[in-house]
Amino acid sequence: MTNLNVTQNVAMITLDNVPNKIDLIASIFNEVANHGINIDMISQTAPYKGNINLSFSLDEENVPKAISALSKFKKEIPHMRIDIVAGLSKLSIFGEAMKDIPGVAASLFTTLAEAGVELKMVTTSEVDISYLIDQKDEEKAVEIIKQRFGLE
Repeated sequence: MTNLNVTQNVAMITLDNVPNKIDLIASIFNEVANHGINIDMISQTAPYKGNINLSFSLDEENVPKAISALSKFKKEIPHMRIDIVAGLSKLSIFGEAMKDIPGVAASLFTTLAEAGVELKMVTTSEVDISYLIDQKDEEKAVEIIKQRFGLE
C-alpha cells in the first residue's frame, strides 16, 4: 500500500427490495445523474427472490436532490424502501503493489475490527479498498491504519 485518502461529508443511500432488472437499475442511476448528482461507491447484494438491495455513496449536500430523483420510482416499485445514512467518511487505501500482496484486505479488516470501527460499505479493486465509516471513527481509523501499514 502506498496511500490513504479520506473524503468527508459523505452520505449513503440504500434502496431495499429493488427488482433485479438491469434496465430498472440503469434507469435509477440515469435519473440520479440527470439530477446532476455524482455518485461514488456502489454496492449491490446478490439477488434474493428476484430482488436486490442497492447502495451508493454521494456528497451529503446532494441528498435532497437524490431523494427527489428516487421518489419517481416509488410508484413503479411500491415495496422499495429508501434508507439514508449521513455523517460518513470514506477511507481509500490504494497502491499498485496491493495486487501482488495477499492478505491486504484481511489485514485491513482486522485492523479496523481491533479499533472497533463499524463498516457501512466496502468496495474493492485490485489496487484499491474503500471503506465507508462513521465520521466519528475517522481519526482513530486513519491513525491505526497509518501505524499498522507504515503510511505517512
